[in-house]
Amino acid sequence: MPFYGDPWRTEYFAAHPVAPHVRIPITDDWSWQFYPAHRWVYNKLLVAESQGLPHGPHGTEPPSYPVFSKPIYNLTGMGKGSCAIGSAAEYLERLTPGHMWMPLLEGRHVSSDAALVDGVPHWWRHTTGKPGPGGTFDYWTVHAAPDATLEAYLGAWVARHLQRFTGIVNFETIGGVIIECHLRMAEQWVDLNGAGWLEAVIGLYTEGRWRFDDRPREGYSVVLFGPNGRRWSYDMADVEPFRKRPSVSTVQITFQTEYAPEVHVNPPGGFRLAIVNCWDLAAGLAARADIARIFVADPPVVDEPAGDAPIAAFQRA
Repeated sequence: MPFYGDPWRTEYFAAHPVAPHVRIPITDDWSWQFYPAHRWVYNKLLVAESQGLPHGPHGTEPPSYPVFSKPIYNLTGMGKGSCAIGSAAEYLERLTPGHMWMPLLEGRHVSSDAALVDGVPHWWRHTTGKPGPGGTFDYWTVHAAPDATLEAYLGAWVARHLQRFTGIVNFETIGGVIIECHLRMAEQWVDLNGAGWLEAVIGLYTEGRWRFDDRPREGYSVVLFGPNGRRWSYDMADVEPFRKRPSVSTVQITFQTEYAPEVHVNPPGGFRLAIVNCWDLAAGLAARADIARIFVADPPVVDEPAGDAPIAAFQRA
């Protein structure tokens, strides 16, 4: 098992042979196990402290409001348990063990991947998300252009805190400030990084060298959500035609039918059903609208439309 992560994520990686002794994490739980010297980056109190941001665990008093509240540790992602808090009274109502507060940041929400060799960045890719309801994202744009300002800030942080680390790391920033660091790639759109990228990643983890002929091209990762609280199903044969559409790169089904809905981690705004990665946004949006019709849910949630309702009944993000 050279790529370590959830079974549905591994479809990208099955055709890429890796030596048995090489371990490449694609989820945070495996990254935590593989990198004990650097696992502190999953403590968001320490990430805030490393940037001189006001912060504290729940139970300590923020100096002003609003603040943003979230779990100190969250290896499953999807914004679970996070919220904005606007006043001292609301803060008292929302006090939760294991949570923290920090400034409510404004600005672009960017996901940035970097290839590090002994703590030195050799490659960057930046992606921005269009927010949807309830902590979801409608789609992500994988940018071809560099971001010199962000790369300078993140590169300086890496030089201070990730010395000697070799591998792919992912940062989430808002307004140029780090809110999360992950010791793994953003696996959702690896195909949009370009031909040969995964081979370069394998070389990085195998040989400790980065060799990639980067020819960046803008792409899009369009995500489909259905209502929460349902058990969804589909026929895999119905998925294959979408993967052959012009301008569509990949289609991922992001849940496992044999597991109960509550086992899957999702934001309040919906249950993630599928991801369409594409080179043309209009093509991706059209594919999402069509692929929504192959999913059915049983039983439906009370006061919500039936599981085989048209796309208009879905929240997409």
